[in-house]
Amino acid sequence: MPKQKFPEAEARLFSRVFICMKCGGRVKASPAKVKARKINCRKCKSKQLRAIHKDRKV
Repeated sequence: MPKQKFPEAEARLFSRVFICMKCGGRVKASPAKVKARKINCRKCKSKQLRAIHKDRKV
């Protein structure tokens, strides 16, 4: 039986969350700043970020 999805939880977990493509670190920032490459990863200082996937494929 699938779990019920709450909009509040979805917004908290997936809204404005980006993943570093080199080390996998998570950064919460505005999409405009990420697109302009003004945000970098805290761990490896890379500017290559992608949006978090909302569903995991197993």
